[in-house]
Amino acid sequence: MFGKKISRQASAVVTGAGSGIGRAFALELARRGGRVLCADINLATAQETAAMISASGGQAWALGCDVGVLDQVEAMAAEAERGFGAPVDLVINNAGVGIGGRPIGEISIEDWQWTVNVNMWGVVHGCHVFAPKLRALGRGGIINVCSTASFAAAPLMGPYNLTKAAVLALSETLRAELGGTGIHVTALCPTFVKTNIVQGGRIPTSTSKVAQRLMEWTGRSPESVAVTTLNALDRNQLYVLPQIDARLIWRLKRYAPVSYSRGSGLMARFMAPH
Repeated sequence: MFGKKISRQASAVVTGAGSGIGRAFALELARRGGRVLCADINLATAQETAAMISASGGQAWALGCDVGVLDQVEAMAAEAERGFGAPVDLVINNAGVGIGGRPIGEISIEDWQWTVNVNMWGVVHGCHVFAPKLRALGRGGIINVCSTASFAAAPLMGPYNLTKAAVLALSETLRAELGGTGIHVTALCPTFVKTNIVQGGRIPTSTSKVAQRLMEWTGRSPESVAVTTLNALDRNQLYVLPQIDARLIWRLKRYAPVSYSRGSGLMARFMAPH
């Protein structure tokens, strides 16, 4: 077992596994010989992912789970251990929702609460429940799906930016706390990935059309993002910025913060609803 890569033969839990990046992670883990609990608030789509894995000869099953509810995440952990007959050694906190297109002050508090509950508390719950188990196991990994929004602070994306920044900070903190324990922590920070997050989010029609076009033109496939991220986890790499534009924004924000802020302000005025 010495030197075994974390992404190989894993007993893994993937949230938001019913579509997009979550489904891609689940399928890739199965290809790497792993067993996967496919969790999603939409049980039917989670079952589709599990069926795809089973059809290819892998081991998987589905579970409906609202990650914003701690009791359900705790039940998911218990179900995973029961199903695997062994401890979970890889957790991918992927479940998330999209929102944007309105300035702060015009976004409803209900939308803020909805976004925070899924994007932030969902990951907090996943780390809260599984980090102690992994620490006791002495090996394994956690992947938290953040976003370039976690540091880009793009206008008209207040709730999304806030929650993804929180997930990035949580990932960095967890990485520090688990240093030297044999547990790897990776934060995935992509820009556009070809998923259904725009259609499933709370985004005004005009904004969603622009976002959908950008996703189609510049988006990377979820399959390639999953492969890149799992390979990075095996190398114990904290940050994964899988696209050139993500890495460019990362550098601009750090090396030219004043210019970056001015550019964001111009973008805000250009994008503001009229």
